[in-house]
Amino acid sequence: MGARFVTTDPAKIDREMVYAFLVESYWSKGIPREVFERSLAGALCFSVHDDGGQVGFARVVTDRATFAYLADVFVLPAHQGRGLGKLLMETIVAHPDLQGLRRWVLATRDAHGLYARFGFTPLAQPERFMQRWDPDVYRR
Repeated sequence: MGARFVTTDPAKIDREMVYAFLVESYWSKGIPREVFERSLAGALCFSVHDDGGQVGFARVVTDRATFAYLADVFVLPAHQGRGLGKLLMETIVAHPDLQGLRRWVLATRDAHGLYARFGFTPLAQPERFMQRWDPDVYRR
C-alpha cells in the first residue's frame, strides 16, 4: 500500500476522476461539467490519496465561521473498506477553518454509520428545516 494522505491543495484534485464519479452518482447524476467546476471553486475541497493516486473526495461549503454543508463525499468502490473514508472525515472535522462552527449538515442515503462516528445525528427538529429541491435540474 502506498502513502495515504488527505489534502486541500486544489492542484492535487484529479478533476477527471472526481467528475466521472459525481456525474454518475445518485446525488448529482448528470451534473454539467461547468456546474461541477463552479462547485469546486465555491468550496473547501478535500482529496484523499492512496497507492499514488486520488481515490476519494469531499467538499465543504462553508462561511468558515458558523456553518458547513458537507457534500460529494466518496471513496472509489475499489478502495473502500480500508479506512479511507474515516481518514477523510477525521481530516475534515479537524481542519482549522472548520472549528467552532455552530452547525454542520449533510445528506446521505446510506453512510449514516460513518457520519455518526463524527458526531452527526438525525435532525433534532426537522420541522424547522426547509429546502428548495429540484431533482431534475441537470436534465433540463
